[in-house]
Amino acid sequence: MPLPADHPLADGRTGSSALIQAARGARPPVRPVWFMRQAGRSLPEYRELRAGGDMLAACLNPEMAAEITLQPVRRHGVDAAVYFSDIVVPVLLAGVAVQIVPGRGPVFDEPVRSAADVARLPRLDPDALAPISDAVARVVAELGDTPLIGFGGAPYTLASYLVEGGPSKEQLQTRALMHSDPATWAALLDWCADVTGAFLQAQVLAGASAVQLFDSWAGSLSRSDYERSVLPHSKRALDAVADLGIPRIHFGVGTAHLLDLLPTAGADVIGIDWRVPLDEAARRLPGVVLQGNIDPALLFAPAEVLDRHVADVLRRGDAAPAHIVNLGHGVPPDADPGVLTHIVEFVHAQGLGG
Repeated sequence: MPLPADHPLADGRTGSSALIQAARGARPPVRPVWFMRQAGRSLPEYRELRAGGDMLAACLNPEMAAEITLQPVRRHGVDAAVYFSDIVVPVLLAGVAVQIVPGRGPVFDEPVRSAADVARLPRLDPDALAPISDAVARVVAELGDTPLIGFGGAPYTLASYLVEGGPSKEQLQTRALMHSDPATWAALLDWCADVTGAFLQAQVLAGASAVQLFDSWAGSLSRSDYERSVLPHSKRALDAVADLGIPRIHFGVGTAHLLDLLPTAGADVIGIDWRVPLDEAARRLPGVVLQGNIDPALLFAPAEVLDRHVADVLRRGDAAPAHIVNLGHGVPPDADPGVLTHIVEFVHAQGLGG
């Protein structure tokens, strides 16, 4: 499937951007930087826009979702926008009841824990993704030569929310299902991969120049469980946009023991959290472009401490074929936006990307 002729990569708007160059393994004149969760909670303009409103309603309002996506680009001067959404949005659009509970996260009315539960999961109608395509098109029209990164939740993280009925740090019910009923588990993960894949594809066809698959909970798995029961489904999600020729980024939290497995899912760029130094990640992933991995905790440290840390991240990132600067996880909601702007300026002042 080719990209539409007016897509920013097809018509040349974003192909020479620092982010796309780096994602494809080149060293742009300026090392690109963006932040996971840069769109949203830490920005006062976001809080003003969203005051008292429902999170999922904001995600499904094309005008609001587009504005929130654009806010950090205007404020910080980052080298990419990331689409403002939530990983459960395609699940909601498929017809599964879910709500975002403040202070907790996505909560499902009916957990999915049996073969019958999985069989009842509805298919996602592509037409239901129209609000997503509309929002992306609005963003891309404003961004010019700045690329938009599409966003989707990895199948394991989505499945854990469905099985547990909400967020869970240990995913006990989830891992129990994985081992006790492998056939039902595989069917559930395929369903999650397909809704995320459709979600990513809709964003790309509407104008996203790259995508990131975000896996919050993969780090809780053993290596053998991940390789056997999760990795094939992450690949299935990323395969949904494989023939579109856009860079694919894969990020997981706490995945040090899985690093060498992650590229086999098909991503071009592997995101590294703050626990693994980038030069060590480059040694373990030769020839792979890396993203990361500023420790979010140091956003709250004195400026000179943060600057030393960012400089060290850049130096270690030189060991990779190319390096996209990011945090090692998302922007904390109470982070000072001025600190993020400072990081962008600091990185850009260092010169050549690596």
